[in-house]
Amino acid sequence: MQDLARIIAAALIAVGVGCAGWFTGQGFIEGRAADRYVTLKGLSEREVKADVALWPLRYVATHDELKQAQAIIRRSTQTILDFLEHHGLDAGSTELQRLEVNDQMADPYSGTSLRSRYIVTQTLMVRSGDPDLIQKASQDVGKLVDAGVVLSAYGSPEGGPIYLFTRLSELKPAMIAEATRRARLAAEQFAQDSGSTVGKIRKAHQGMFVIQPRDPVPGIMESGQLNKTVRVVSTIEYYLED
Repeated sequence: MQDLARIIAAALIAVGVGCAGWFTGQGFIEGRAADRYVTLKGLSEREVKADVALWPLRYVATHDELKQAQAIIRRSTQTILDFLEHHGLDAGSTELQRLEVNDQMADPYSGTSLRSRYIVTQTLMVRSGDPDLIQKASQDVGKLVDAGVVLSAYGSPEGGPIYLFTRLSELKPAMIAEATRRARLAAEQFAQDSGSTVGKIRKAHQGMFVIQPRDPVPGIMESGQLNKTVRVVSTIEYYLED
């Protein structure tokens, strides 16, 4: 009986060791399978046109008498409003901003040879949901100079209108789907070349949406161009299966 008990115990131990080995081996195979994946990027782009335009017009008047400088500013303001109305931009699309008065006599570093004591600067902001109107008006800005308006860099970094695209949220769903689809197609091509098939998504990362100028011109920022390019890149990891 004792010999029989030993034989049974030894058999059970052998079976246990065998099962443990099988599970260990199976776990190794599954672990190696989980390591097989490929990382692909999918790009989506759209060419868009700005739907809002801002045009900060900054103009200056100088005179030894403050009242005279202010009178020049008022005349310049009316001249600009008439100019804008001629180009289809009424007074409702404008807003007066930042009236600045500089008394050069109050500046200890200005020196004694002053041509004009007062410098008055006014900014008129033009805003329109029809950027084409502002673009056409800005191309005709020389008429303001001919009319005696002293413009100061037009008030913006680019020296002209600022064009904005505000409907990005409308594009996002379709662009994300397209970027994901392109990443999947690239993964399928890679799997075909390597004798595998594409499995489930292991990990996905959606890149940031970027608005760039349609035409990359040195010295001109994206906000200075009417036409733009929206792009997004999605990075996706797919499992590969035999």
